[in-house]
Amino acid sequence: MKPIRRIGILTGGGDAPGLNTVVRGVVKAALHMYGWKVYGFYDAFRGLVGGHGRWLGWEDVSGILTQGGTILGTTNRDNPFSYVENPRYPDRRRDASPDIIHNYRKLKLDALVAVGGDGTLQCGYKLTKLGLRIVGVPKTIDNDVRGTELTFGFNTAVTTATEAVDKLHTTAASHHRVMLLEVMGRTAGWLALTTGVAGGGDVILIPEIPYRLNAITAKIHERERRGKKFSIIVVSEGARPLGGNVVVRDRIPGSFESVRLGGISAVLAKEIEDLTGIETRYTILGHLQRGGTPTPFDRYLATQFATGAVEMLSRGQLNRMICLRAGKLTSVSLSVPGTAPRLISRSSHEITMARSLGTCFGDE
Repeated sequence: MKPIRRIGILTGGGDAPGLNTVVRGVVKAALHMYGWKVYGFYDAFRGLVGGHGRWLGWEDVSGILTQGGTILGTTNRDNPFSYVENPRYPDRRRDASPDIIHNYRKLKLDALVAVGGDGTLQCGYKLTKLGLRIVGVPKTIDNDVRGTELTFGFNTAVTTATEAVDKLHTTAASHHRVMLLEVMGRTAGWLALTTGVAGGGDVILIPEIPYRLNAITAKIHERERRGKKFSIIVVSEGARPLGGNVVVRDRIPGSFESVRLGGISAVLAKEIEDLTGIETRYTILGHLQRGGTPTPFDRYLATQFATGAVEMLSRGQLNRMICLRAGKLTSVSLSVPGTAPRLISRSSHEITMARSLGTCFGDE
């Protein structure tokens, strides 16, 4: 195998707390352990297509450990295999993979570290078929990347969302209201489930378990009979009623995530108030979940992934994604994460645990 002397790194998809930690870890480990050069591409695959970026040194990654976002920039709209050169003309698309190969060779790169969710990693896998050598690092606040039991960014997002639930509790109790908190997650309920359990949610609604409105209102009335004059509902943006559809906020043709979800809490709040007569309010947490300083847990996990990715490159473990399984670092084929999101099983320990507390999932 050709020895590695120069590597590239890009951060793709929606931003998540810990991205800068990964960039820092890859650059420091590459420089300190092996003396490799590291080129950072700007704005995910757009930088790789255009050859835009810079060589990264010690000074570039100094002080970014606790910084949210990514110093390299990111986007979740640029699919290099269906590439839009000018956003004003979204219908004009082309396969930009030849540009990627050209810039990869022009920079004399020996490998690439692709940091992102299933869309970024799926594109990375396709590029390995064209001769690029890639190691993937899983990132998403949704924790739904197949092949790993945990992604960095998730813990920080849960912390942010749980703090919001804590604050909503006091208002709900004071005004005797039903309060809904809508969190992200796309088609997976990990963020809503974990936030709901940690925040003491009375009802948790996730995409994997379609809900019935009368089951939700029955839980609210049950709490009333026990003297509880308020209820907290944590709802995933991808939750939907039994036999119904998700609420779509927007559609972005050509994006990795072409359907943007959001707004289910507003729909539910009106339905609940109409049926129960109880004042009901909703909060959509939105992009607050993506920002801010990563938690110590996420910084540690992101650093583990970063240094582990560099070690994989040094060992020739290419075209794989570093991951966490049974609490240990390992790797899986880069073909795995793009196949389907990692969802919650109805029979999982997490669901069973929540039900044992009396938590309602809207299905019974």
